[in-house]
Amino acid sequence: MSTTPDIELNQDQFDSLHDLVNEVAERQLKDFGQVNSELKPDGTLITSCDRWSDEHIVQGISKITNNKEGVLSEEGSKKIPSTNAYWVVDPLDGTTNFSAGIPFWAISIARFVKGQPETAILDIPPLQKRIVAIKNKGVWINNKKRNEKEINSQSDCVSVCSRSISVLQKQPDQRFPGKIRLLGVSSLNMTSVATGQTFGALESTPKIWDIAAAWLILLERGCYINWLDIDPNSLKGGEDLSSVNFPLIAASSKYNLERLVPWGEILMS
Repeated sequence: MSTTPDIELNQDQFDSLHDLVNEVAERQLKDFGQVNSELKPDGTLITSCDRWSDEHIVQGISKITNNKEGVLSEEGSKKIPSTNAYWVVDPLDGTTNFSAGIPFWAISIARFVKGQPETAILDIPPLQKRIVAIKNKGVWINNKKRNEKEINSQSDCVSVCSRSISVLQKQPDQRFPGKIRLLGVSSLNMTSVATGQTFGALESTPKIWDIAAAWLILLERGCYINWLDIDPNSLKGGEDLSSVNFPLIAASSKYNLERLVPWGEILMS
């Protein structure tokens, strides 16, 4: 792996990042089903494990980068760092599942360089599954590289978030182009397209920490993304993203994207 400053992580940094994710995953599995949740001001759930995971990841990244790269995280600072390279962290995506005893959640970490995702790690502790993406180099699942660029999925499922299910209420007479699946985890909704489990995904109100790692995974798998409102490619350092949503459609092919675009328009109407 290249050691070009600010472009890619060197091997020692990459190994340390994996160790960090291992530590967080181990703690989350230990706490699963053992902690209570509470409501945040925005109505979403949080647990002590969310807070510990966020703090541990942020501190770990600071150590890995010698405090040279800023961090935006769901439970910490939500402003885009001014450093050339920075990180976007969702320490526990799927807190509702985690709190309800549903064994499906993820740790999402992405490193950005000049506003673009460069490295992504999406770890699913209860499934012992880790997806890694590196810009222009591809995607690995549990250390096995996915060589094919194009998704050859026969799935007829579409992953949607709980808020985007409203499209069916807005158009009750129209047939939705796929079988709906609600996973309860934004990052995994999107990543299901990249792994061929679904042919598309609709996300109504994802935050930057929800999309950061999945964004690069989708791109490196040759998937299509249609940003329905704000394009995250245009973000600038210093912007506060605490209340900014990035609604989107993700699809495994141009054809499948076209099938879902009308429903994205309904979602935003």
